[in-house]
Amino acid sequence: MRRELPDIIKEVGFDFSWDERKVWELDAPIEEMPIDKLTWHFDVPFIWSKPDGYYDVSPSEVIEHPDQHPEEYERTMRADTTHPIDIMFWKKRWLILDGLHRLMKQAIEGAEVVQVRKIPKSAIPLIRKS
Repeated sequence: MRRELPDIIKEVGFDFSWDERKVWELDAPIEEMPIDKLTWHFDVPFIWSKPDGYYDVSPSEVIEHPDQHPEEYERTMRADTTHPIDIMFWKKRWLILDGLHRLMKQAIEGAEVVQVRKIPKSAIPLIRKS
């Protein structure tokens, strides 16, 4: 059963499904970006808190109340921040393809700059789920 996406996800999210592994395989340069260009993600419920949850927790909730979301917080703190955050310019801002937990961890640790790979829209056919 396919569920209807919440309105906020329709408003800010991608309108295609992608395979993270295909994103990782892309050859894109790594560059630095101020973290505040991406922290808008923290106010959107991108996280599924439990098997029956569906876009029901925002990263801000996890960051501010780790005791209420211990599994997500632990996942965040285990994130390997040696890998850049993969982003694409979408609907007039940078949107994360892969790396939300890495971004969260770096914010918790006080980073002001993060490593990103800017994936062009022309790569969509290469990363789209089959």
